[in-house]
Amino acid sequence: MIEARRLHILRAVADHRTVTAAAAALYLTPSAVSQQLAALEQETGHRLVERGAKGVRLTPAGEILLSHTNAVLAQLERAEAELAAYASGEAGTVTVASFATGIALVVAPAVARLADVAPGIRIRVQDAEGDASLPMVLDRQVDVAVAVEYRGAPPADDPRLAHVPLYAEPFDAVVPVSHRLADAAEVPLAELAKDSWIGPYPGNPCHDVVVLACENAGFQPRMEHSSDDFRAVVALASADAGVALVPRSALRGMDLAGVVVRPVDGTAPTRRVFAAVRRGAEQHPLIRPVLDALGGAAQTQPLPLPL
Repeated sequence: MIEARRLHILRAVADHRTVTAAAAALYLTPSAVSQQLAALEQETGHRLVERGAKGVRLTPAGEILLSHTNAVLAQLERAEAELAAYASGEAGTVTVASFATGIALVVAPAVARLADVAPGIRIRVQDAEGDASLPMVLDRQVDVAVAVEYRGAPPADDPRLAHVPLYAEPFDAVVPVSHRLADAAEVPLAELAKDSWIGPYPGNPCHDVVVLACENAGFQPRMEHSSDDFRAVVALASADAGVALVPRSALRGMDLAGVVVRPVDGTAPTRRVFAAVRRGAEQHPLIRPVLDALGGAAQTQPLPLPL
């Protein structure tokens, strides 16, 4: 008989590629993870992992078991959801991880909505970028992630996650008031190829959006300054330190003295935002109201692009 908790450990090792990283994500010791993997190999009668200089990888037998693991764990999530529904689980805590603008735009309004329609549900919010929040969901550190599509992100049909689209928004060009294109109605990105750039650090999903937009315009942006805080990005632009692309919602309520904000000429780079939960948990009686509240909050925002 294969124990489900050992399948969860196998998936964590496959996701993190090292026993040490998987152990940290699961709040276990590396020796405990190794022991559970050994027990799983004994249960299955197959060698499931191989250790090498670059970490751990699954054997062909391990890959076969992993493909079933995703389905099994999703079904267990559904079973927990049905049991909770049977017990009329109308009270409890749901942890939501989101990037800062997402917290302001949809998470905080969703918290306010839930206080009226589901007062028994308590929301705990953690600030985390999308590339961090999705692994947090998979590792059961949080229940819901509000994340951004980025290169390398799990796709919408990932067997481990269920996606709920929330909203999409364009990036606008932010240039100093003294910039040569400050008077343009729209800014062609190709005209900024020789400028210094200000943007998020590599790994931030917005960094991928900016770099991909510039690549599509025929150049690699020369990132002179890096910050994941868009207030800092705009402040540097106002100091004539460079140009930037900033999500439109991030500019709300910001001090824009010293900069000019213009739409991008042609197809604007776009940030697409979604909520994600472990597949099978989307109908849990505590999680479903949270997803509905996030969706309702997104629909009330004056965002310029449909999903």
